[in-house]
Amino acid sequence: MTTMTDTSNAARFREFKMPDVGEGLTEAEILKWYVQPGDTVSDGQVVCEVETAKAAVELPIPFDGVVHELRFPEGTTVDVGQVIIAVDVAPGSGDAAPAAAPEPEAAPDAEEPKGRQPVLVGYGVAESSTKRRARKGTAPATGAPAAAAAAVQGELNGHAGRVPDARPLAKPPVRKLAKDLGIDLATVTPTGEGGIITREDVHAAATPAPAPVAAPAESVVAALADEAAPVAVPVEAGARETRIPVKGVRKAIAQAMVGSAFTAPHVTEFVTVDVTRTMKLVAELKEDKDMAGVRVNPLLIIAKALLVAIKRNPDVNAAWDEANQEIVRKHYVNLGIAAATPRGLIVPNIKDAHEQTLPQLAASLAELVSTAREGRTSPAAMAGGTVTITNVGVFGVDTGTPILNPGESAILAVGAIKLQPWVHKGKVKPRQVTTLALSFDHRLVDGELGSKVLADVAAILEQPKRLITWA
Repeated sequence: MTTMTDTSNAARFREFKMPDVGEGLTEAEILKWYVQPGDTVSDGQVVCEVETAKAAVELPIPFDGVVHELRFPEGTTVDVGQVIIAVDVAPGSGDAAPAAAPEPEAAPDAEEPKGRQPVLVGYGVAESSTKRRARKGTAPATGAPAAAAAAVQGELNGHAGRVPDARPLAKPPVRKLAKDLGIDLATVTPTGEGGIITREDVHAAATPAPAPVAAPAESVVAALADEAAPVAVPVEAGARETRIPVKGVRKAIAQAMVGSAFTAPHVTEFVTVDVTRTMKLVAELKEDKDMAGVRVNPLLIIAKALLVAIKRNPDVNAAWDEANQEIVRKHYVNLGIAAATPRGLIVPNIKDAHEQTLPQLAASLAELVSTAREGRTSPAAMAGGTVTITNVGVFGVDTGTPILNPGESAILAVGAIKLQPWVHKGKVKPRQVTTLALSFDHRLVDGELGSKVLADVAAILEQPKRLITWA
């Protein structure tokens, strides 16, 4: 009888482990708990916010019950797979027995497949999104193997523990990518562990080229699209040193930059250009009724100029596939804009920027900067970039030698626009001048190609009417 009682009590408690909230992450920091012991939770309810090397993410609990224990306090960095919360899924039953949550090793094997942790991408599901009716043709799982299979599919679909249908296994961002590219996942050959379709699989199905090397969502460059307040670090009075743990976004910055700097042979070229006409165009567009409601600034014209330069020199929009020793040319432009956020520097990108009109591009830039400032940039928004712009000019810096975003072949740095003496029509006059710097991967972009791209951007900024004649 004692054994039966202990087993019954153990079955009352379920443990929720720190999931891989991106793709291959190993740890996350608990920023905030939204629940406390004794609170009632329901399937899909957000219980905490965590920060990873990619973004801040809210975690929903995949079952109903009453919170029994929070295993870690706020501010703790937790490895993926560690139990972070224990929930009493059968409150009110077996009250005579001690209410002690089982240790992690005592968790039933059928709850989650051994050797694999749940994967969650983005900001979690809303409570209403988990209240779906069962699909036709599904049946309750019987036995541990069926329960494990249901758990795997449930993790991928955002409602753990429910019975899967026959649709292909893929994470939500991968499904969205396939939808955007018009790819039927049923036709894609999976290469991920356990038969999961990856981003690379979708890209491979979308183009005849081999699967491109996707830029890691955590890759970042030291540059800004707009101002953002730095994170304050408390300093004790009289202290001569302050030690700051390297984690989260800052840790990812270091890893990505070291990997890029010592993998891709960087070449940086510079050009100083008179952008007086571009500044006049910006002023005119601010008064244009077709641009009403969107933010117009020099970065908008620079972004459009780079897109036109890429159209004229498409070979620069590529990636180096080290594993297959191939150059992967991209027939789309996901334009990255380096942005400073309270949590660090990130590089979200505008998907298919080459297809956007000037008003659409202005709206996309405004949304990108606003989302980054508020710390709401999702991992999916930072993945898959092809070319990046870093605007160091907002700090009054003339230019720099930017490091490539991993997986990309070029990055354009824009310096401060200043009134300087300039020879114009044979006379020295005050003109608006800036310096551009283009870094590129010399394995696939030679000096001629890099020079043409930079020269085209400069020519457009000097004579913006080329946006019409060259586009």
